[in-house]
Amino acid sequence: MKKILQIFVLLMATCVFAQKIPKTSKTEFSKESLAQKITSQNGKKITVADVIKKHEGKILIIDFWASWCQDCILALPETKKLKENNPEIEFVYFSLDRSHAQWEKGLAKYGIEAEENYWFDEGWKNSFNNFIELNWVPRFIVVDQNGKIANYYAVSPADSEMRETIEKLKSKTN
Repeated sequence: MKKILQIFVLLMATCVFAQKIPKTSKTEFSKESLAQKITSQNGKKITVADVIKKHEGKILIIDFWASWCQDCILALPETKKLKENNPEIEFVYFSLDRSHAQWEKGLAKYGIEAEENYWFDEGWKNSFNNFIELNWVPRFIVVDQNGKIANYYAVSPADSEMRETIEKLKSKTN
């Protein structure tokens, strides 16, 4: 009986605290959200707009993750496979780790230190994450070749809607 009660409590907690899909899918970033500062691996602070501008003309996937997030770690092999199968797509990792040391340790531990990585040193609540209604990780956003949001909400690199969006965007460049 005790085990059944534990399972019931766990299921209820999952339902209450599970990721809520935003009611509206945004197609453009706000100026305020793009002005959000983010820290690069070399310690420089740049704006999210600068990160997106670096990838102008390309399809960009933003992977929101944290080294303490088990679901994020489990998604990394699928992200790697998505990258290998789509070399024309560019990826950036936006970390929500609680400290710089934790972030750097996670990059090395999970073998993504050679990728393009950034860290929200201001924490989870900031103008960019508030704008995109980030309430859970992992989360993926697909940005089109013009810097607009093509797929606003995916929780896995295997998400079928995200993959369809990628294929549509790839066909526009061919």
